[in-house]
Amino acid sequence: MIRIEGVQKEFAGMPVLRGVDLVVPEGCLYGLIGPGASGKSVLLKTITGLFRPDRGRILVDGKDVHQMSELELQQFRLQFGMLFQNNALFDYMTVADNIAFPLRRMTKLSETEIADKVADRLRMVNLPGFEQRMPAGLSGGQKKRIGVARATVMTAPIVLYDEPAAGLDPVTSQRIFELLRKEQRAAGATVLMVSSDLDRLLTVTDRVGMLYKGRIIFDGTTAEAQASTQPYVRQFVHGLTEGPL
Repeated sequence: MIRIEGVQKEFAGMPVLRGVDLVVPEGCLYGLIGPGASGKSVLLKTITGLFRPDRGRILVDGKDVHQMSELELQQFRLQFGMLFQNNALFDYMTVADNIAFPLRRMTKLSETEIADKVADRLRMVNLPGFEQRMPAGLSGGQKKRIGVARATVMTAPIVLYDEPAAGLDPVTSQRIFELLRKEQRAAGATVLMVSSDLDRLLTVTDRVGMLYKGRIIFDGTTAEAQASTQPYVRQFVHGLTEGPL
């Protein structure tokens, strides 16, 4: 479980998170939505300890992330998989080396065991035999799937996705979301996913939270989000051009 209590964060005197309270239940695929610059990506990075909150606290399985020592924080991050907006693939590495990167840094597996895990991940994302390909030769959808393979190769109990389908066509986007849902169910992972592609995001989420001007203004099931009469939520979820946003 991820519990966020009163988290505030500002940069250069500009508030970004203004007192975020949120609970992501264990084993839940949680969608975090909201307009651009509302603090969604900052919140993800704060959860993993990359940013330190100015106030408030973040508890993961009851442990306060920002009370950990640097060594404890390194161990703590082993629990996480993360897919960044731009995929963050290393251009100079093959697909296999990109996927194997966290295994080589964080485990003592042999190269044979690592190769087996890489091949398994590539099968899961429907890219078998891509081990020796280079990122420059991949399509946008293939890069996303390689990013998913790397984010899940450690079978981490918590996975964070930041705009996993950004820039993709609708069909590829839907396939990515279905893949993430399949992965989440297979692993029983707790997933927090940020996406602006609401039409497809809402087909896979269990719960949804809306972050607006640095605060959570809605938290509920996907069905409750779709049926909400709260003006900001209704406008954003249904893409209405007239409203308070």
